[in-house]
Amino acid sequence: MRIGELAATAGTTPKTLRYYESVGLLPPPQRTLNGYRDYPEHVISRLDFIRRGQSAGLSLARIGEILRIRDDGQAPCAHVDTLLVTRLDEIDQQIADLLQLRQAVAQLQSANRTVDPATCQAETICHYL
Repeated sequence: MRIGELAATAGTTPKTLRYYESVGLLPPPQRTLNGYRDYPEHVISRLDFIRRGQSAGLSLARIGEILRIRDDGQAPCAHVDTLLVTRLDEIDQQIADLLQLRQAVAQLQSANRTVDPATCQAETICHYL
């Protein structure tokens, strides 16, 4: 299947497919006599895996690690589990950081309800911050 057809089937762009090929996420495809890329059907499932990895928040580099393990003939499940544990820890930290930020912003907003905007001086720019 040519690059445009694969891109349409996978819901991506030819540019993305060329990029994935350049960074090793997709193996170099066979070429037709006139030089067009000719992808096999199984590449669609590989692209689906890449998309699922990205939706889990994995970087393309991490997804590439998983694909290389699979390409070497091994099941990458233990490696994926480790990556997902790490990703969960990162998400938990992001949630904690966001909760702390929310509390700080809520305190600012609450404190500013008592400030009269008419008393705001030019050099302070705004009493709210």
